[in-house]
Amino acid sequence: MPKHTIRNGSVSLALLTTIGLVSEAIAQQEVRLDELSVEARSSNRTAPSVPATIVGPPPPAYPGGVVGSGSRLGLLGNRNVFDQPFSSTSYTEKLVRDQQSRTVQDVVNNDPSIRTNVPAFSGIQGFFIRGFPIFGQDMAFNGLFGVADAFNPAIEPIERVEVLRGPSTLLSGIPPFGNIGGIINLIPKRALDEPLNRVTLGYGSDSQVYKSVDISRRFGEAKEWGIRFNGVFNNGNTPIDNQSVHLGAAALALDYRGERLRASFDLGYQELDFNAPLRNRNVAAGVRIPRAPDLTLNQQQPWEYRDSSSRHLATRVEYDLTPDLTLYGAYGRSKFGQEYFGGLLSIFNTRGDYRDAIQFIPSRTFGETGEAGLRATFDTGPFKHNLGLAAVGFWYENAQQPAVNVGPAIVSNLYDPVYVAPRSAFGQSRLTPRTSTRINRSFAIADTVSILDDRLLLTVGGRWQSIDVGSYSSVTGLRTGVSDSGAFSPGFGIVMKPWERLSLYANYVEGLTSPAPPLNAVNATDAFPAAVSRQMEVGAKYDFGTVGLGLAAFEIEQPFGFLDPRTQVFSIDGRQRNSGIELTVFGEPVPGVRLLGGVSLLHGEQVRALDPSNVGRTAVGVPDVQLNLYGEYDLPPNFVPGLTLTGRVIYTASQYYDLANSQTIPDWATLDLGLRYATSFQDRPLTFRANVVNATGKNYWASTGRGILSQGAPRTILLSASMDF
Repeated sequence: MPKHTIRNGSVSLALLTTIGLVSEAIAQQEVRLDELSVEARSSNRTAPSVPATIVGPPPPAYPGGVVGSGSRLGLLGNRNVFDQPFSSTSYTEKLVRDQQSRTVQDVVNNDPSIRTNVPAFSGIQGFFIRGFPIFGQDMAFNGLFGVADAFNPAIEPIERVEVLRGPSTLLSGIPPFGNIGGIINLIPKRALDEPLNRVTLGYGSDSQVYKSVDISRRFGEAKEWGIRFNGVFNNGNTPIDNQSVHLGAAALALDYRGERLRASFDLGYQELDFNAPLRNRNVAAGVRIPRAPDLTLNQQQPWEYRDSSSRHLATRVEYDLTPDLTLYGAYGRSKFGQEYFGGLLSIFNTRGDYRDAIQFIPSRTFGETGEAGLRATFDTGPFKHNLGLAAVGFWYENAQQPAVNVGPAIVSNLYDPVYVAPRSAFGQSRLTPRTSTRINRSFAIADTVSILDDRLLLTVGGRWQSIDVGSYSSVTGLRTGVSDSGAFSPGFGIVMKPWERLSLYANYVEGLTSPAPPLNAVNATDAFPAAVSRQMEVGAKYDFGTVGLGLAAFEIEQPFGFLDPRTQVFSIDGRQRNSGIELTVFGEPVPGVRLLGGVSLLHGEQVRALDPSNVGRTAVGVPDVQLNLYGEYDLPPNFVPGLTLTGRVIYTASQYYDLANSQTIPDWATLDLGLRYATSFQDRPLTFRANVVNATGKNYWASTGRGILSQGAPRTILLSASMDF
């Protein structure tokens, strides 16, 4: 049967060739004997100060090594987490390796403020942060939007996964789709000060074979030049019936760290071939949502597929005109292409019967972004200033062939799926005419004023921004819709430290939201005007030296859109207000015990709606409680030296599926378990890891946000061995 398939052999050949060239160049370098793990350990002082500079090593890890001691605040640069008037967490590469994370979603599953909005094993990344949707295209790469793979960026080249909760328009500008729940920023790896050669071989159920390499070197008298290469190839069957995945990715990171000049350059390529990928489900209006099926069952047809490829480059430069004045610039671009051949399941009764309309949808996107700015520090009497200026431009184009039905809809059942004779997309047009464009421009200024030996920090600023959204006919190429919006978005934040280790903070920020309809909406090509969203937040952070605690109370209000299940028309029919309290914990309370996670208490309310009867009802897809708690315990050396036990509990309360609150899914909880054994082989560090995700095999619906139903992840076994040499 003819089928479009992206061949991973090209990635494998490129990966192996690059490895050979790098290995030949470094053959005479000394052998690395110890695994590198940078941690800031101190029980007698607060977390170390964090330089604002962006190009270079990220802020050091907090004790325990699972999170960073600081993260990026956009135009203000890196800041210590206890000096930020916002709620943020920076997850480290060490945590990624130890949990054997394969996607960004795997990493942020440690965050109580985040839930998925797509099924596991779909080949797509999507999130809810503080109850609001964030798409894969909204993720930033080294502070730049539109650079990372649009749907599922590889995690192997990433050093930190930074999460900033709440709107970040003042700090980072408007995400591609203007979502305000928060920002996920992917920080790429940089060459380490000591040589690194790391090879990892792994296995994942049902029969996935995982291979990755990580090579790092620095050169020059002062080690000012750096090169790092990451490559990964993952292929085989997943835990879900009839499903297989083939992923190949290669990333090259170069950097220069001079006395006054710092620069970085990133180049990446990725291919993903997903057979029988899962998709979200729709449920007919008024139909009670059936119980979740066995998560290993695949209701998609075995011959469905999602094939994609992407390439990107990004560069960033900083130059210190004086010790107190730094100019910087950044540029990035990407190209993403995809072919999807498959169906979107529509459940029409409580027995779990559904219709599956098979469609062929080719698409491609282009993203380009540029940024220029300065950071300055100066004093005016007793006041110390940290000033940031930035100008940002973002250009995005989506090109997509209208969905074409291939054959009649398939009628089947969630619990006993029917597989029909293979169909083919052969003969279907693969032309991808331009269907939408988006241009975001902004200029921002922010100043953090500190007094009383940094016991009081006040951040004030604003960003002027414009959003130009256009839609085009896929047949004529003519513009069918246009929306040109602009606004000034102010921001305010304050941090007070009545005691050295206690930080009290508050913020008020505004964002500009530009909603985009889902692809299956009948008005998917319409352009919607931008609207103002607002957040108010107060909180406290306490640094015990080896443990950090955070408490945040917030309220976010924004216009919301919903896909009508009867008409399939997307509309902005009201306003949604999410309020909540978040408690977070991270660090190493006693040597050998590490904790990460917290609890989020949420309340989402429809405060304005086209249907007056919905006012006051609970917002769709917003659970009352979200809990995540991950822990590690190193067994005593006199018992089994080098052995670590790990575990994680995730709980999510029930959620409504529809605006009228008549359809709901139950609460759910999962348990993850793991073992890690660190030893050596011929004086080379060797680490074995074993993790079981959803160890109890719980079957559950994960989320209902945006009027769609996403199923959870089945029991998945992950095994790996990693050696440094």
